[in-house]
Amino acid sequence: MSKFIEAYKQTEYKLAGNGTRNIQVLKETLENWDGEQESDLYGKGKIIEEFQIKLANYLGKESAVFFPSGTMAQQIALRIWCDEKGIKKVAYHPLSHLEIHEEDGLKELHHIEPILLADKDRVIDLEDVMGLKEDIACLLLELPQREIGGQLPDYQTLEAISAHCKEKGIQLHLDGARLFEILPYYEKSAAEICELFDSVYVSFYKGIGGIAGAILVGNISFTEKSKVWKRRHGGDLISLYPYILSSDYYFDQRVDKMNQYYIEAKELAGYYNQCHGISTLPSVPVSNMFHVHIHAPKEEVETVLTEIYLQTGIGFTSYLREGTNGTTNYEVSIGDMYGQIPTEQLRKAFHLLDEKLKENVK
Repeated sequence: MSKFIEAYKQTEYKLAGNGTRNIQVLKETLENWDGEQESDLYGKGKIIEEFQIKLANYLGKESAVFFPSGTMAQQIALRIWCDEKGIKKVAYHPLSHLEIHEEDGLKELHHIEPILLADKDRVIDLEDVMGLKEDIACLLLELPQREIGGQLPDYQTLEAISAHCKEKGIQLHLDGARLFEILPYYEKSAAEICELFDSVYVSFYKGIGGIAGAILVGNISFTEKSKVWKRRHGGDLISLYPYILSSDYYFDQRVDKMNQYYIEAKELAGYYNQCHGISTLPSVPVSNMFHVHIHAPKEEVETVLTEIYLQTGIGFTSYLREGTNGTTNYEVSIGDMYGQIPTEQLRKAFHLLDEKLKENVK
């Protein structure tokens, strides 16, 4: 273990996240449950069915299906729309999860061809969609666009894209892995945003902080087809209740905290942007997440942060990525941890960061 990671683990306070992902997450979930409660069984049973109804209602759709992973849910959603339209092409952002993190699963398992829209450093806009030269079955929008700091289009653009897709007979799917986290920025309910889309996927281990799991929602015809594909993908484990119960528990605990996280993210980005050699993307966050860019090599940043961790007991990040032209970056997602840090200690840590960067960064 590197000195950097070891120092981070020893810090008393962490800037990001909801805490260490250990078995305490499940232990807290089960504290109020009777051990005699029957589990779900191959996608059926009270535990899974009641949670699916709850989320369908919250997201404003007819029906919902719980999946063990978002990767599975989204590939299945796109497969269904391609089969319905008789077109094996979909469009999405060049930095979509499906394109860069899934080992070409959509292509290899479903023989679907992706059409990449927009430049990789910005979100998809209406002109990109209207300029499509090929027929597609479905357009996928990721809100927020994680790989570029969680950027978002304005709401009017979403409405215009939705209207255009309806006019052209293109299905619109939402990669809403972090849907709950963007509600404060848009000042809309989840159901209002989901109304613009034909199908929606949401994660339960990101801002919500559950163990794992995802929900896929749409009309009844769509979700019934998704259940068949879920079985084909091996997604109907004999029991999914640890994922479902933790998703349900932490959904209730945290979904109404998203505005707090959003406000705190803007505050934290402000601290970063006051430091020498640091900028955030976006400069003002539009959700609970953003990227930190430090204009110094990774090795130098590790040294600086390790010293700060040991001196202040505050951990900024557990990892660093090498950027271009000798820069370093990492992602920040605000959860329960940030609000526990005493303000004066936080300010001292950032003052120290600023001073050390001035000493070490030209």
